[in-house]
Amino acid sequence: MHWNNAVRKTHRWTSLTFVGTVIVAFVAAAQTEPAEWLFYLPLPPLALLLLTGLYLFVLPYARRRRGGQRATCGG
Repeated sequence: MHWNNAVRKTHRWTSLTFVGTVIVAFVAAAQTEPAEWLFYLPLPPLALLLLTGLYLFVLPYARRRRGGQRATCGG
């Protein structure tokens, strides 16, 4: 279960990084001569978000298929 929590935490922090890089790209676009490499900054966090998001999406289905406990809603 420790591995799943690490992936969730990575996904959360990567989403904040992604939002920050998108804001930087928009601010750079408002400049008269924006550097082109700034528009590629959001791509690495986006790729990591894709991988961790897919993992988190498949996790309940894989757990159910293995016969493990089912995730419940509520507290």
